[in-house]
Amino acid sequence: MNKKEINEIKKQFTPEHCTITRICGCYVDGEKNKKTELAQTFLMLTEEENFKYFTIFKSTLSGTLGKNLLNMEFPNEQEMEGGTQEFLMRLKNSKLEDAALVEEFYDKVISTYNYGENYYIVMVYGVYDVPGRTSDGIENDDASDYVYDYVLCSICPVKLTEAGLCYNEKNNMIESRIRDWVVGAPAHGFLFPAFNDRATDIHGLLYYTKNSEMMQEDFIDVTLGCGAPLSYKAQQETFQDIIENSLGDQCDFETVKTIHENLNEYVEVRKDAPEPPQLDKMDMKKLLEDSGVKQTAIENFDAAFDTIVCNEEQPKFSASNVASTRSFDIKMPDVVIKVKPERTDLVETRMIDGRQYLLIEMNDSVEVNGICVRNVNVDTGEIME
Repeated sequence: MNKKEINEIKKQFTPEHCTITRICGCYVDGEKNKKTELAQTFLMLTEEENFKYFTIFKSTLSGTLGKNLLNMEFPNEQEMEGGTQEFLMRLKNSKLEDAALVEEFYDKVISTYNYGENYYIVMVYGVYDVPGRTSDGIENDDASDYVYDYVLCSICPVKLTEAGLCYNEKNNMIESRIRDWVVGAPAHGFLFPAFNDRATDIHGLLYYTKNSEMMQEDFIDVTLGCGAPLSYKAQQETFQDIIENSLGDQCDFETVKTIHENLNEYVEVRKDAPEPPQLDKMDMKKLLEDSGVKQTAIENFDAAFDTIVCNEEQPKFSASNVASTRSFDIKMPDVVIKVKPERTDLVETRMIDGRQYLLIEMNDSVEVNGICVRNVNVDTGEIME
């Protein structure tokens, strides 16, 4: 799913465009016990409850593609009888009205979702009458001839409010506040099936994680059966390891700076693409070639990639995850330098008296701890204009 397709589904989570017909929920305590459950027609909820749920559902489809929102595909075996995709299909086709299937889903989540505190599993079934579009992209509700029905699941932490004092208007007194268990914003969730090319794609789903470093691998692997992808940080570290091992002795400042510049250009050129740009093995190899690395590094690349990845199914790296588009960082044990990515030309290396130095050009606007300082000629001691 791309940004436009995700936003199209998010638009349904409003009172005016609501496509949700049924809602089910299960409150689980820190000991993995089911405390209470909900199953009813969505429109039977109060207006205030609807609004709260809409906020949860919108959050489950929010974030950065490739970081918080991940497109996942089912292996072929999961689409056979007894597979995870086949189970989700039965759950969807039941419109969440089969109590036994819903209970089985809760049990699957509880057994694989690793969270030592209370949480709320909420699941909705919706039916979206997809409007047609004219050749210039304008929606035409009258031309709709396709229905997309789906299940959206959100898993929300439930926290006890902080202890404190409050004003009791009835008694006109300051007193201890009653502590409540409050459902928070979703930490994880998924939309099934995927809405690709504005149509149902039963071979995939869209997964949501609030924290890109807390993927819930067991839940993804076992309950969803898709195989957990590399996290945001893992993608960065794996990419960096491959570059370092490929370059070897050629992993010097100027070479890495050139790779950084070319990678940022790769992202910039594709920034308006409907889907976030990705880098596969061949793209990474071409990146090195375009950066002018020596032939030995190109020859080392295949072995370095295969050794570090150690996976039959070669991963694709999200280009925005592995690129440093906000800052060009130079780190040493006692010094950290941050440079705007487009101004790496201000930094160069130079050998002085047999030692290598980083040279940074100073302009007429220099601050030290917030204090503007003047540039001084080291030879004459005079302030430079």
